[in-house]
This record gives sequence, C-alpha cells and structure tokens, in this order.
Amino acid sequence: MNIATSWSTATGTRAAFDQAMTRLHDRMGGYPGYLLVYFTESYPAEELHAALAMLPPSVKVQGCSSCLGVMTEEGMHAEDGRALGLLGIRDELGAYGVGAAALAGDPRAAARAALEAALADSGRPGELPDIVWLNAAPGHEEAVLQGVCDVVGRNVPVLGGSAGDNHVAGAWRLLTRQGAAGDAVVVSVMMPALHVSSSFQSGYLPTTSSGIVTSATGRIVHAIDGRPAAAVYREWTGSLLDGVPAAGGNVLSLTTLAPLGRMLGTLGEVPFYTLSHPDALLADGSLSLFAEVAAGEQLVLMTGSKERLVARAGRVARSAIDLGGFAAEAILGAVVVYCAGCMLTVQDRLPDVVAELNNALGGKPFIGIFTFGEQGCMLDGHPSHGNLMISAMVFSE
Repeated sequence: MNIATSWSTATGTRAAFDQAMTRLHDRMGGYPGYLLVYFTESYPAEELHAALAMLPPSVKVQGCSSCLGVMTEEGMHAEDGRALGLLGIRDELGAYGVGAAALAGDPRAAARAALEAALADSGRPGELPDIVWLNAAPGHEEAVLQGVCDVVGRNVPVLGGSAGDNHVAGAWRLLTRQGAAGDAVVVSVMMPALHVSSSFQSGYLPTTSSGIVTSATGRIVHAIDGRPAAAVYREWTGSLLDGVPAAGGNVLSLTTLAPLGRMLGTLGEVPFYTLSHPDALLADGSLSLFAEVAAGEQLVLMTGSKERLVARAGRVARSAIDLGGFAAEAILGAVVVYCAGCMLTVQDRLPDVVAELNNALGGKPFIGIFTFGEQGCMLDGHPSHGNLMISAMVFSE
C-alpha cells in the first residue's frame, strides 16, 4: 500500500510526462495501479494520452486539466502556465475502476454511462464504492451529479472538480486511457483496502443581506424578492460593481469575495452553505451564476478574505482527517480540489496554501488542482455542486 506524487514543468508534453513518471516510479518502487494525471492546457491532452501507452495495461488512469498550475507537497508548480502533476496509488487488496462518456447533450445519461463503465472496470460489479471521484467539463454539474446518484444513490460520497483551463476559453480537457475529450465526464470508483475520508467546505461567512429567489431559469436568477436580481446584488455589494455599466457585463473577477450562498443545513445551530459565483449582470436585469438555483430558495450574500482562503485548504484537510478519525502517523496521502477563482484571488500566497496543507497532512504526499466548479458532500452527506469551494480526500492506513 503506497501513495506518491510527482510533477514537472518541462518544455514539451512527452518530456514532462516522462520526467514526472520516472520520479513517481522511483518513489513508489514501481508502477501504481491507479494514477491521477492533472495538467494545464499547455500540455495537450491528446499528447498525454499517447504518452500513457508506455504504462503497463494494468494502470488505470483518470485526469483533467487544471487552471494555470498544480500543487503537491513540494510546492506550487507553474511555469508560464505550464504544469503536470501525478498522484499514484498502489493498493493490491483494493479495487479501482475508471469510466468515461461524452456529454453529448445529455450529461445525466453520460454520467450514468461513465459510472456503470467504472463499476465494470473495477471488477466488483454490484458492489457500492466507498467513494466516487469525478471530473467533468464545466456547465452541467448538477445533471452529472444526478446521473451519478441514479446509479449509486445519494449516500455514496462523491467528490471532484470541473476541468479548468488557463483563460476560461473552453480549452479544458478530460483524460483516460481510452482517450482525451473536452465535452465529457470521467469518474473513478474506489473500493480501497485503505481508509478514505473527505470534507467539502467554503471559506466564506454569511452577511445580513439575503432574499428569496422569485424567478430563475437554470443558472440565471431573474428576480430576488420580486425585483431584478442584478439590481438587488448591486445593492447588497455596495460600491463593488460601480464600474460595471448599467447594461451589465462580466463581473467574475470582481465577485470572488462576494458570492451567493444557499444554506444546506446546520451543524448544531451553525448553518453551512454551498456557494454560487456571480459571473455576469445581464441586460434584462438578471444575474448569471456558475451554479443552478431555483425559485423559492434563499440566497445569502457571503463574504470572504484572502487570509481565510489561504488558511481554508489546511482546515478542510484537517476536517477530513478528523471525520475519518485518522491518526497523524497513519495518513498516506490526499487529493485536494481548490477553486480556480479562489486560487486567482490568492495567487501570490499559494506557497502559504501549500504550507497549510503540509501542516495539516504532516508533509504526506498530496496533489492539488484548480477547478471551474467543485463537487462534494457537506454535512448533510449528499452530493452537491458549488463554486469557490475547497475539498480534500484523505487516505489513511
């Protein structure tokens, strides 16, 4: 039973993969049985897929693109937007399976197909996984989660992140040994012999500003408390959007520290929220988000800070450790999902984010990716999609 990471920012896709794979092989004393491959768009996924041919057929692979870089326990890795990170697991007594499917206009059906393929690939048909690891193209995460739950129900933990690119230009890619694609979903099912625990949180606090959605279509909020949603959001955020024309416009970079929250439940008397990131004010007075909302839901203006975002990744990792009841010396490694919007806000503090994670994980191997949407289970135990979220999946003996 072994977990290790490696990375490269070498020029050229094959050179980077060979360098990182050699390091990983040396650290593990052989090839992993399960391999996560995370990369920036500077390394074309089709070239990475070709490089996977060097691996033994028994190595199962899942991967996707990350925004601008990747993290490992050795630091933040990015060279002119170029980075590749690998995490390998060798677990001879466990079972892992990977499946993929094109979204093809029906993301719910695609997720079902990918998950059924992953279950078949695991060699344990009919057995519920301990955890489902998910990567998909951004934009249809709620439907993808519905498809996953169609197969395994709502009580199996689902964790993951939506593929990202460097410029929010649709250059994201998904990767398995079967190929590379942009508009797809890939999933792994894990039945490890080791223990796994996860946590999914935001680093934001609620304000006193809130209202009820009175009209919405998917990810567009038309009205809050019967008034145009864009006008309400402008009022709630004071001068934040003063430079945005009355006709509207993109506000993604301005609203990272002022997202909207939906309360999913409480722990004791403390509420917990999943977040939606406003990305545009529309000409008709509507507000566009990166997550779906429905009429009747309450939206709360949330507030964040750089300091909270820097510290939160380590706190989420500690939460996963505590929830699993893991002893520090038994931790083997972790996978961390950190929202790309949060990353861009604290870009100059990413070494501190890595330090917080190393402190929480005791310096054990981890890989961290920067995503355009995050999926996980909050304290209600059910899978959900959010923005500006952080998750950690921790493995222990």
